[in-house]
Amino acid sequence: MDRMTKNDVIIADTTLRDGEQTAGVVFSAKEKLAIARMLDAMGVHELECGIPAMGREERGVIRALVELGLNARLLTWNRALVPDIEASISCGIRAVDISLSVSDIMIENKICKSREWVKEQLKRALGFAKEHDLYVCVGGEDASRADLSFLAELMTLAKGLGADRFRFCDTLGVLDPFTMYEKVSALKREVPRLEMEVHAHNDLGMATANAIAGVKGGARYISTTVNGLGERAGNAALEEVVMALKVASGIDAGIDTRRLSAISRMVGKASNREVPVWKAVVGERVFAHESGVHADGVLKNPANYELFPPEAVGLKRHIVAGKHSGTSGIVESYRQLGIPLSREEAQHLMAKVRCTAQRLKRPLEAHDLIRLHRGAAAA
Repeated sequence: MDRMTKNDVIIADTTLRDGEQTAGVVFSAKEKLAIARMLDAMGVHELECGIPAMGREERGVIRALVELGLNARLLTWNRALVPDIEASISCGIRAVDISLSVSDIMIENKICKSREWVKEQLKRALGFAKEHDLYVCVGGEDASRADLSFLAELMTLAKGLGADRFRFCDTLGVLDPFTMYEKVSALKREVPRLEMEVHAHNDLGMATANAIAGVKGGARYISTTVNGLGERAGNAALEEVVMALKVASGIDAGIDTRRLSAISRMVGKASNREVPVWKAVVGERVFAHESGVHADGVLKNPANYELFPPEAVGLKRHIVAGKHSGTSGIVESYRQLGIPLSREEAQHLMAKVRCTAQRLKRPLEAHDLIRLHRGAAAA
């Protein structure tokens, strides 16, 4: 897996598993294959592609994904049960996540067991998986609310049994980035030889920030979903994580970012979850400028008001004529329509543009601008 070894940070996308667990979302087999192909073409390193224990239809799709021969590693989600792992093996899968509840609240109130039972379950499931030469990620459900000393004990046990990494799950999205950093850092100090993944949920709107904090704390793997799909409020969004790493942290994850808006639209359509035009990184209007000061600044030099060129994520810049437009923005809006304006003409039209936008409660479209221009010319 050259793609896995060349990167300091590895994107472990779970759109096809946790993303599809969004309430009401169902991907067809055709959609899953198309999403997988595009994620692979973008350079995503790992795809968590489903849950074989769900049944025959799910296993059929997973086998079809295996047969694509993608460069990305395919991994399935499993309970820490031998039959689940057997179902994964039957699909041709060579990498598995085996999930266990690790917080006392879930151990006592969800599975009604004990810490000792969790350790024994880990031994059985992990031992079976390694007997079959599988790559194993041990998933710590609700790790963010677990006792750190118990987590370190589990991780040490897992490493000794041959586990390849540990997934630190902020299952309820309860952490802030500072606490995420502290917890991941502490676990890396305790068990430095076991790779870590951070799997962040967005219940408090901090999934992307927590994912980046996990990397700063020593995690190498980041779990993402396209558009931030996932249980409840969703997961850390692929597009946000990749660009935050690149722009804010100076870490290039090796992803072809020019395809981010395309994969966002594909998954938005497949999930029946329209991507908001203001969606960070990939929204159709995140490079739209209306305010006079902003439009003038970005026309002089895009770096004045844009962190990166829109083309970097497959988008285009829009200069919008509206209530807050200034002279430069109006000149540019008409230029885009093939109508040259002097600054004097633009200033003459400015009041009409602003008044019309305020009356319509929206930016002006091409036909609005043309009508105003004709009216001004006739006058």
